[in-house]
Amino acid sequence: MRVLLVGAGGVGSAVVRIAARRDFLDHMVVADYDPARAEAAVAAVGDAEGRDARFSAVRIDAADREAVRQVLVDERCDVLLNATDPRFVMPLFHAAGDAGVTYLDMAMSLSVPHQAQPHEMCGTKLGDEQFAHAEEWERAGRLALVGMGVEPGLSDVFARYAADHLFDTIDEIGVRDGADLTVDGYDFAPSFSIWTTIEECLNPPVVWDAERGWHTTAPFSEPEVFDFPEGIGPVECVNVEHEEVLLIPRWITARRVTFKYGLGQDFIDKLRTLHALGLDSTRPVTVPSDRGPALVSPRDVVAAVLPDPAGLGDRMHGKTCAGTWVTGSKGGRPREVYLYHVVDNDWSMREYGTQAVVWQTAVNPVVALELLAAGTWSGAGVLGPEAFDPRPFLGLLTDYGSPWAIREQGRGQEPIGKA
Repeated sequence: MRVLLVGAGGVGSAVVRIAARRDFLDHMVVADYDPARAEAAVAAVGDAEGRDARFSAVRIDAADREAVRQVLVDERCDVLLNATDPRFVMPLFHAAGDAGVTYLDMAMSLSVPHQAQPHEMCGTKLGDEQFAHAEEWERAGRLALVGMGVEPGLSDVFARYAADHLFDTIDEIGVRDGADLTVDGYDFAPSFSIWTTIEECLNPPVVWDAERGWHTTAPFSEPEVFDFPEGIGPVECVNVEHEEVLLIPRWITARRVTFKYGLGQDFIDKLRTLHALGLDSTRPVTVPSDRGPALVSPRDVVAAVLPDPAGLGDRMHGKTCAGTWVTGSKGGRPREVYLYHVVDNDWSMREYGTQAVVWQTAVNPVVALELLAAGTWSGAGVLGPEAFDPRPFLGLLTDYGSPWAIREQGRGQEPIGKA
């Protein structure tokens, strides 16, 4: 398999380090707008004799659809793996279609809130732009595997596994994400892209229920305390806009689907302050300077002044947990489980030199690439992780040295199974 990886930030660099340990890959072209980042990602893998010849670096503008298509053709790539932020989903999605290759991303096309009732009704939903081209991809016999990170991604695989093997009927599928991570020397240092965090946290969250379909609520609504496993403990979680709510109901029957993120009140307060000051805006504003006026996006300024999440690993401590909580019935009896995946930052730094949050995100598209390369997963159209058999994925994830587990809720909160 020959892969074009677009984006050599924290997640992209972790993809390179994880993929370098697997033998399914023939070649990976690592592309970034900043050629130094792409070169650094490639230089990080290899052995005592030099760099791994399966990896090369190029400069690319992810917004330039034709330029991306040309690289895909020139490098004879089979797959485009998108590791950029969601602004670049559509040009990369279309470039892969133009080149006739498989497309894979970890975040889907952006939403646009409903103009009149943003906290009640959906406008343009996450992924709508991509699903609008589903028939086109299906007719071409090409696959766009969307939302294949950790959340969305592994969380959706968990939902499929629960539906297939743990439940007869499902009342609610609720993705619950929490951590106990701290960063030495920083009062505020997000462990993931602040650009993406602002987008998903300040947009109206989407909820699915069988009666109303997709609808929205206010940001940070419906707080609940969820007890996370492996020592993380209770964390308050709130509704956040996320792709799982838009993906899971397309393939799995459930009365309700939600996504709640364990942000903490301090983080929520800071996000609300950014919003109140207009610093979450992506619309460029004119800023005077001694070199003349410049157009800058307030959100890009926020991202520029905060520490790069990829470089925080040696200051970070704790664990991060991604998981899917499911309620329903099995054999006529009520059941409630939490399927989860925990990564300890000390482990990911020791093993890969990568902080836990970006490693946990990056491992899942690499597992998916390996399944696609082997023909274990295949399909045509615009498909989410729910469209595939979850068992090969979960088995391979364990083979990567990062097992998952299931906790039967209400029975001592202990794992009932671990892969």
